[in-house]
Amino acid sequence: MGEIVVGISGASGAVYGKRLVEVLRAKDIEVRLVVTNAGEITLKHECDTTKEAIAKATGALLEDDANIGAKSASGSANIDAVVLCPCSGTTMGKLGAGIGDNLITRSAIVALKERRKLIIVPREAPYATVHLENMLKLSQWGAVVIPASPGFYNHPVTLDDMVDFVLARILDHINVEHDLGKRWTGEEIE
Repeated sequence: MGEIVVGISGASGAVYGKRLVEVLRAKDIEVRLVVTNAGEITLKHECDTTKEAIAKATGALLEDDANIGAKSASGSANIDAVVLCPCSGTTMGKLGAGIGDNLITRSAIVALKERRKLIIVPREAPYATVHLENMLKLSQWGAVVIPASPGFYNHPVTLDDMVDFVLARILDHINVEHDLGKRWTGEEIE
């Protein structure tokens, strides 16, 4: 497997991105971590951590969001997927307009042009019409939109269970085997 770019933008739900990096690195998958300025603020506020601490704890390679020439933005690099987790409405708006003005947006635009897997994990409530329009546009262009909307049919007990529910969907879409919860069999309801 090639590398996975995990981008954390400024939307609430930084725990999803942090946990995704931890899960991928625990499986020895190479991760390039990119965090926007707003993402740094959210990581500190919601998770009481920094991008540097996540990179150090997991061994992820930390890239500077201002460096649009980094490997994550290269069409010729061996990148399997770009996952924006969480993805802010601002980042979706930039992508919907084709704007690649930082490493996160540039990496996502390159993923689209190279037909790599691009996963967008919005975490807004409610969605504004412009968010819905941008999600539709990105989906039509090949991105997979996986809202940070945990399910409850698996009877979550902890916040971690709810986070892992969303991560399981992301991992399924980037073809990473996992055991982050039980799969629905159809036999759960009589």
